[in-house]
Amino acid sequence: MPIPITALYAALLVAVLVCLTTRIGLLRAKTGISILDGGNKRLAVEMRRHGNFAEHVPLLIVLMAIVELNGGSPVFLHVVGVVLVISRVAHPLGLHHDRVQTPLRLVGAVGTSLATVALGVVALLQAIGVGA
Repeated sequence: MPIPITALYAALLVAVLVCLTTRIGLLRAKTGISILDGGNKRLAVEMRRHGNFAEHVPLLIVLMAIVELNGGSPVFLHVVGVVLVISRVAHPLGLHHDRVQTPLRLVGAVGTSLATVALGVVALLQAIGVGA
């Protein structure tokens, strides 16, 4: 069964991942640091931006696919997908080594958490047969 909504947001998120990965690769080439961050704060930040993305997005894409395959509302999936893309773009832009609280980091963290909870709840409800 096709899952075009999940495919759309997965593709958009791949673009974000490629940007995050490319930034690390270019910085590694410039600094000559092969592994870890070598004490370079800029590289450490780039690594966390990428790491945070990698910690959250794969599970959310799987949850989106599960919800879509189980007949989830297309409107719900698009809303969650848009929130997720905005959140995953905002978060790395707001993540800095010298400031914990930034508006973009907050948007990214809250949006990702809302998408996670929403998808988790809908998947659970689908699993126990209480609706989609």
